[in-house]
Amino acid sequence: QNVFESKPSVPEYKVASVQKARFILLHCSVFKALWDWLILLATFYVAVTVPYNVCFTGTEDSPSAARSTIVSDIAVEMLFILDIALNFRTTYVSHSGQVVYEPRSICIHYVATWFFVDLIAALPFDLLYVFNVTVTSLVHLLKTVRLLRLLRLLQKLERYSQYSAMVLTLLTSMFALLAHWMACVWYVIGRTEMESNDPLTWDIGWLHELGKRLEAPYINSSVGGPSIRSAYIASLYFTLSSLTSVGFGNVCANTDAEKIFSICTMLIGALMHAVVFGNVTAIIQRMYSRRSLYHTRMKDLKDFIRVHRLPQQLKQRMLEYFQTTWSVNNGIDANELLHDFPDELRADVAMHLNKDILQLPVFQTASRGCLRSLSLHIKTSFCAPGEYLLRQGDALQANYFVCSGSLEVLKDNVVLAILGKGDLIGAELPGEERVMKSKADVKALTYCDLQHVGLGGLREVLQLYPEYAAKFTADIRRDLTFNLQEGGEVEVGAWPPSQAPSRPRPRPDSGGSPEKPLPSILEDEEGQDEVFQRSPTAHRPLLSPPRSSPTCRGGPGTPSVQLPGVGGSRAKKPPKLLVPSLHAPETPELGPRVVDGIEDTGGPWEAQNFTAAPPPHSAPRGSPLP
Repeated sequence: QNVFESKPSVPEYKVASVQKARFILLHCSVFKALWDWLILLATFYVAVTVPYNVCFTGTEDSPSAARSTIVSDIAVEMLFILDIALNFRTTYVSHSGQVVYEPRSICIHYVATWFFVDLIAALPFDLLYVFNVTVTSLVHLLKTVRLLRLLRLLQKLERYSQYSAMVLTLLTSMFALLAHWMACVWYVIGRTEMESNDPLTWDIGWLHELGKRLEAPYINSSVGGPSIRSAYIASLYFTLSSLTSVGFGNVCANTDAEKIFSICTMLIGALMHAVVFGNVTAIIQRMYSRRSLYHTRMKDLKDFIRVHRLPQQLKQRMLEYFQTTWSVNNGIDANELLHDFPDELRADVAMHLNKDILQLPVFQTASRGCLRSLSLHIKTSFCAPGEYLLRQGDALQANYFVCSGSLEVLKDNVVLAILGKGDLIGAELPGEERVMKSKADVKALTYCDLQHVGLGGLREVLQLYPEYAAKFTADIRRDLTFNLQEGGEVEVGAWPPSQAPSRPRPRPDSGGSPEKPLPSILEDEEGQDEVFQRSPTAHRPLLSPPRSSPTCRGGPGTPSVQLPGVGGSRAKKPPKLLVPSLHAPETPELGPRVVDGIEDTGGPWEAQNFTAAPPPHSAPRGSPLP
């Protein structure tokens, strides 16, 4: 069984085995979501056209204006009727949290909730135009019942509250819709003042003043005046200016009724500023909160650099690291974010985030519980080009897995290995708890993403699962790409069991130097054929150069090769020591293999390449052999 098998994306109660009837639509399906958005657009269309038709075209003598939108109105009514039919076959979630599939229960639930509101909103009033029935203002007023469908819109707003741009668009649309409704009421007030034939108010209403400015004055209450289009634009202009400010006076209230409406408009405008624009401000701040946090932390970092007077090179490294890590995680601290979640959920999230390292061969035999515990100890880290992950002599506290990027292992400015994606570096887990130090530097060549598990946390997990501890201890030697531990083998898994090099044993009389026979070096002319006699180490895959070779880095216990009669002078080493490298039986592989800190070409030849400055009296390099 795959321990990384994903769980169902839908909760269990949604996939419970039930006797599902035919033609039942799941309420959380993609089709239902798209259908709800289509009904939402149709509801907005109704919210705009119904008040306009009631206020502006309800008194038209000619039905041409009212019939201009007859096709779209009938199409919307058909959508509402079809929506009612779909709601009778759409599942819902009960109070107990269970999805109800039974058709009878669905019908009862829908009839008891939104059926009558949807039914009244779907009454085909516009079909009266098809049969040439005279449509009165009462019919238009009945169509305002369709605005009740906006209540269902408010019910669904909470579902999309996490989408800031969407909520911002909906709030702006609601504000514009309110201004549209109030513009319709403002026009009705002006028409009422004109039709009242009051000699005190007939010629001072806002419509009468508008007609004078547009050179289309009213002759009487029904003749003359501005067009419907001009009157609607002027009404919308007045309501928007009153809602957002105190108006500009070019369209103003003159009669008592108009002044009362203006007062109400200003009060509603103040409320809209508090509700709508307050939410809009919060939404905009939330949309740019990450950017604001980035600039805040960047300013803190620059202030820190300035206060402590860090050098330019160190400053550049800090700024580059901060900018690069921010682009990777967007300033989100996963550990802090998941801190309050239960351990079971955090373990599942951690297994998903760290699945690359948990799928290594060394963890294949671990149980799911062991992997879940181990995933909680895995952390992520990042390295910029030129940065050192570890320095020689640093305490090894974790094993590192390279997720992406490239690193190099250096020792004495010599590249021992190049690490890439999928490589594992670190140290073996010792039986006792002790401090282990790195024997080489690890430097990033490119931007690198790494995952590391602390040796302390790894030891805790293995104590909880002792049945896996022995297997892990044996496998980690093979799976480590490079062993950074001082004295540890580097690439154990690269050697066949029959050819695995044994660790040199120190001799008691040599001060800890390895017990290894050295090549015989003779000075006399007769023994020149035996000067390059191969040591027993040539019978196994040789290192280049061997660790115990005198040409390698010398230590206190390293034996030196002296020529007889020369007083131990290294200048007397014959250049013929380089001859074996010219007669290599095989061409070495170009890909370096790393064993115990020394590059191994993998071939059976021994190339002891070193540089020794010859003294003035020695034979020049490259001279023919005697």
